[in-house]
This record gives sequence, C-alpha cells and structure tokens, in this order.
Amino acid sequence: MILVDSTVWIDLLRSRETIPVARLRRLLDLGEAAAAPVVVQEILQGAANPASFRKLQKYFTGIPLLGSGRIVDLHVAAAELYARARWHAITPRSPHDCLIAVTAIGDDVPLLHDDRDYEHLAKVEPRLKLVPCK
Repeated sequence: MILVDSTVWIDLLRSRETIPVARLRRLLDLGEAAAAPVVVQEILQGAANPASFRKLQKYFTGIPLLGSGRIVDLHVAAAELYARARWHAITPRSPHDCLIAVTAIGDDVPLLHDDRDYEHLAKVEPRLKLVPCK
C-alpha cells in the first residue's frame, strides 16, 4: 500500500501526464493506492459543482483510507512535525502536508507526492519514506 498525496490525485483528475500520475495509475491497477481523510477533503473541496462533488465522494469511498481510526493522535503528531520543521528553519506551506506525512509514517507506508514540502519534511523526519518523484 502507498499513501498518495492530493497533488497526485488532482493531477490524475485533470488528466495531467506526470511521472507521479503514471505511478498512481499502476498503483490503482494493483489495488495499492491509498488516501488519508485530509486528502479526500482537499480533493472534494475543489469540486466544480454538486454533481462533481458526489461523483468524487463516491469514487473515494472505494479507496482505502489510512489513519482514520487515530485522528486525534495524528493531529497532535502533525502539529509536532510542523513545529519541529519550523525549529529547523523550514515552514511547510500547508499544515495538511504534516498531517499526510504523519499518516504515512504511522501506517509505515511510502508517500507518493508531487510537492516539494515533503522533501523538506523528510529532512526533519527521517521515518518519512517518499516514493521518488523523478
């Protein structure tokens, strides 16, 4: 199983052909792609209309969700990771990235992404395993 960041899901939905999207397509074929609740939120909040929202919501109910059973602990861990990053002169652009990162760490799965913030977070938290983007 590999946790997939919203950046890659959004590129897939927009039919962008990137290396992470190609990897996501393979993961979907193998049944190995997962999301986190915050990833689903980020995708659904970008829906263009109610019909699109419902379609996306239905699609993501079939994707395995990681971390949903320990949401409070994940938020605390994400806040700690965000603070630790700041203590190392790194300010993540989104606290959601820290939540996604600690979800991957907690489930001991790699993270497929297309967001440079994760590269910085991995320097602060070496347990964060990233799928190579290049």
